[in-house]
Amino acid sequence: MESNAMTSYKDTTPAARLDNQTLNKMVWRSCQLQAAFNYERMQSAGWLWAILPGLEKIHTNKDDLAASMTHNMDFLNTHPFFVTFVMGIVLSMEQQKTDIQTIRSVRISTAAPLGGIGDALFWYTLIPITAGLTATMAIDGSIMGPILYFVIAFGVEMVLRYALMYWSYNLGLTAVKMMTANAKAFTHAASVLGVFVVGALISNYGGGTKLGISIANGEGDPIVIQNYLNMILPCLIAFAFTMMCYTLIKKKNWTPVKCIALFLVIGIVGAAFGIWAGSYQPLVPVPWSVVA
Repeated sequence: MESNAMTSYKDTTPAARLDNQTLNKMVWRSCQLQAAFNYERMQSAGWLWAILPGLEKIHTNKDDLAASMTHNMDFLNTHPFFVTFVMGIVLSMEQQKTDIQTIRSVRISTAAPLGGIGDALFWYTLIPITAGLTATMAIDGSIMGPILYFVIAFGVEMVLRYALMYWSYNLGLTAVKMMTANAKAFTHAASVLGVFVVGALISNYGGGTKLGISIANGEGDPIVIQNYLNMILPCLIAFAFTMMCYTLIKKKNWTPVKCIALFLVIGIVGAAFGIWAGSYQPLVPVPWSVVA
């Protein structure tokens, strides 16, 4: 096909600036970026669907539009919240009728780093913090828990999509230089914050996991193992379980489902033998007492 072989557009006259209605339409379409996700081209089908209204306005020549649609179906993998940043830059270059290979190179080199930056900012920071706060409200019976989670998560996402679309479209290639200049420091700061939040969540939700083992010392009061663990590090059991999951998933390629099944086994066996503290009685006689 001719569209596959083209390296530059036939009509090289710069197109008129896209109107706000078209930009807004592409912002909302970008929410479906991963609707046709696949392992051959990743997000490319959703990307083309989102950017198509702008391409149709820019390329009035049918051959140019076909070529643009073809190269915009290249492999693409970026963070869904940041996709409009890439889209704005690509649209700016398409508007100027930049040669096709340059557009391809800029799209790939811009989209890939944003995947790591977005993961650190959102999946490891914003979403866990928001979920941790609102889940507590939901557990307490407040309907505002799930509502507030949706408002914060979806609100931040849409504000970013709109702001990044207009900002990068106006800046063009200047936006790429600004992103790459501070990307490393920005990602590191977000990762540190994410680790801090994960530690707080471990303490908050895993702090109730305690050993129910005590050892008689012949002098009246038994030796409670959990008290000594608390002196070493509070929530040590929860931390140990977290690191166990990290090792199994990261090093042994376990799936989260396998980890959940393992926790079920540990919980049931531990309760049966009185290893974990609780108000239940162990099903199997044990040589130690259970601390209620």
